[in-house]
Amino acid sequence: MTYSGSTVLTEDMTMGKEGAQLLKAALSASQLSALQRALAAQPRDHAGVRLSGIPELRPFLDPAGPVGQIPASVLGPECLPVRAILFDKSADQNWSLGWHQDRTIAVRQRIDVDGFGPWSIKSGMVHVEPPCDLLAGMVTVRVHLDAVPATNAPLLVAPGSHKRGRIPTAEIPDVVRQCGIIPCLATAGDIWLYVTPILHASEAAAAPLHRRVLQVDYAAGALPGGLEWLGV
Repeated sequence: MTYSGSTVLTEDMTMGKEGAQLLKAALSASQLSALQRALAAQPRDHAGVRLSGIPELRPFLDPAGPVGQIPASVLGPECLPVRAILFDKSADQNWSLGWHQDRTIAVRQRIDVDGFGPWSIKSGMVHVEPPCDLLAGMVTVRVHLDAVPATNAPLLVAPGSHKRGRIPTAEIPDVVRQCGIIPCLATAGDIWLYVTPILHASEAAAAPLHRRVLQVDYAAGALPGGLEWLGV
């Protein structure tokens, strides 16, 4: 799963066209330090820790906060952080992840609603696949706590793939070839913003260092049929 770059420069990428955008130095040094303190109690060297009920994070993720204001600029000031995962790739946890779309949301409890399913439990949290249109109206931020050069397993995205709807697994390789591949390089304090169902992947790091990323999904509006977002 190697990449050879693309004609699109990351500085020129936009949410409207490519479905992903880099916000350089979105967090100041003091904000980044404060966020790291808010996450200090979370396990280290874990591939992914699903976060919920952490009050220290809320000032950052609120739509008026330093992180939340970025998705709010797309979804509006009423948007909510609905799921968060802390990734920590390192020399001991140096995994790769094939091309895929994020297709599930976290909810408070299972309530069977037409168009929602299948259901699953991840880290004790109830997840379900919603209709594709719901995912298409969501955005995801990746807050970089560490630098991510090309050798430290940057996220790879297929620009424009978010416009294809739900992509059958067998068709993903062809879509990636058609769209191309962009490596989401970053320095500490940068934030990548992308449309949640964009195709993305990650290789194992060539020169692994700690690569901590706080990934948060945002949505605007309530769920139907009594379903409730689990939230962060």
